[in-house]
Amino acid sequence: MRLTLGADHAGFPQKAKAREILERLGHSVVDVGTFSETPVDFPDITRDVARPILKGEAERGVLVCGTGVGASIAANKIPGIRATIAHETYSARQAVEHDDVNVLCIGAWLVGPAVIDQVIVEFLQAEFSTDADCRRRVEKLHQLEREAAAEPK
Repeated sequence: MRLTLGADHAGFPQKAKAREILERLGHSVVDVGTFSETPVDFPDITRDVARPILKGEAERGVLVCGTGVGASIAANKIPGIRATIAHETYSARQAVEHDDVNVLCIGAWLVGPAVIDQVIVEFLQAEFSTDADCRRRVEKLHQLEREAAAEPK
């Protein structure tokens, strides 16, 4: 699988671990930054992670920031991106299976090296369910995006 990876300055210390896990699992990784602990704005990194997914150049993305919250908020503002925060394995898997999530957000301050490994594995091994209920609900998410785009500003 081709993946995008990004982190803000708070997530930077865990980004190398995340990349090592992704590559160990045999995935191709496009690292969009940041490349130091110099402060950057998480919405910018989030946009850079999302862009290849939206263009069809990557299937999923992983964002690492301090708590995962800011990255998740930013990612979910981008039409076509469905992001989740997952600090444990059940949510990482279920978000893909039930909600067709394509971006995983992890809080570097909250998740240690052993847990980040397990969370990423579950996220990447999961596949969107063929269950009609799940498919219908995700289609309703797409409809919400279309409605928001059509509303006058």
